[in-house]
Amino acid sequence: MPFMSLQRLKKSLQLGAVAALVSMLAACSGTSGGPAAAGDTAAAAANTGSSVSPEGRVVLNYWTWWGSETRRPIIEKLVDDFNKSQDKIYVKHTYYPYSDIFTKELAAVSAGDPPDIMMNDINTVQQRASKNQAMNLSKYVERDKVQDRFFPELWNTVLYNGDPYALPFNTDTRMMFYNKDDFKNAGLDPEKFPDTWDELEQAAQKLDQKHGNTYTHIGYSPQFNSDWTLLQLNFDGGRNFFDENGNPVVNAPAKAEALQYILDNAKRLGQKNIDAFKADFGSQQANPFLSGKVSIWTDVTNFYTQIRDYGEGINFGVAPLPETTEGAGHWSVGGGFVIEIPYGAKHPDEAWEFLKYMTDVEAQTYWAEKNFDNVANVEASNAPELQSNLVYKASVDNLKYTKLTPNPLNAPDYMNLINPQRDTIMLGQTSIQDGLNKAQADVEKLVSGSK
Repeated sequence: MPFMSLQRLKKSLQLGAVAALVSMLAACSGTSGGPAAAGDTAAAAANTGSSVSPEGRVVLNYWTWWGSETRRPIIEKLVDDFNKSQDKIYVKHTYYPYSDIFTKELAAVSAGDPPDIMMNDINTVQQRASKNQAMNLSKYVERDKVQDRFFPELWNTVLYNGDPYALPFNTDTRMMFYNKDDFKNAGLDPEKFPDTWDELEQAAQKLDQKHGNTYTHIGYSPQFNSDWTLLQLNFDGGRNFFDENGNPVVNAPAKAEALQYILDNAKRLGQKNIDAFKADFGSQQANPFLSGKVSIWTDVTNFYTQIRDYGEGINFGVAPLPETTEGAGHWSVGGGFVIEIPYGAKHPDEAWEFLKYMTDVEAQTYWAEKNFDNVANVEASNAPELQSNLVYKASVDNLKYTKLTPNPLNAPDYMNLINPQRDTIMLGQTSIQDGLNKAQADVEKLVSGSK
């Protein structure tokens, strides 16, 4: 018999004890050897840190930040369903706070001991790919042909040098929620949301209410749960701060027009009035749209769940963002998350099976139903049980106008240069053109310095 160290002997005894205990408990409960018993044994093995359970299942560590009382049961139900669906792989879900998980993952990757599966931000996939922090999934994608599951905008965002380094999981899109009763009371058509930004400003003036010089109700402000980073993309035909060749376009005329629109609205309402309203904003019943303080609210479409739970029967509609002129496009901004295999993971073949499961129709439909999230799978997004909800249907329709904004590899921190100039413009300390020219020059310098 080969020599076994004391540490290995202890570990072997621990695993044997765990297996014996699980077998005893299974016998007491009247079950033995079935899928449930095997799963319990695998769970016990996962808790010891072993990568192979006593019955031979590969144990995978799956990290997420979904620990809330709402989302944790949903993600763990999906994990449990996967574990029960087969007898080769056992996935263990581990929760870390959002503020800690990315630092922990980077440290684990650097140490050569990463989790097997990780949720991550969709707009930074290319950064992780370029730094060998995520695994190239090309061989799996080419074999299993999964790319057609996803909305093209999401799929393109997970590519680095043409290769996929993650699978899209969920996304979102900004839309306009509006109070139909407010529209009707102001003499506006409650079934027709303004189509252009100019029409929106005209409608907003009819929706405003004042007592003396004090606003008691504001129809719309682009500073309410929105800002220039959203409007500039809309005004500029769906283009963010870089063109298709990677060149900065921070001072493009359309982006200046978006800032002018915000400033004109602030001048009409008074920035102090806008700030006073914002100071009272809260969540749930204290949300200004739900409490009746504003008529139009920009948000991602799962804001619907707050209306449903706290809106007390509010009569509302949802519409795309306006366009600058007819035919220019109702462009919006989205984000989202991906599921990926960190570089250096010990069991990539098994991890890939879980990635496929989590992005297939059944799991994606379940996630969308329970969270009211936009999911990455096209077929799941169009499931009848989801499409029957008019808000969800509108959100899926809106994805064709929704652009993601992945961080450029040569200037990942570019917003740190743009935001200060935007702030000086909003404060009236510099002109729109001077501020944007300064931001343009700063970003160009950042880009050239990274070459």
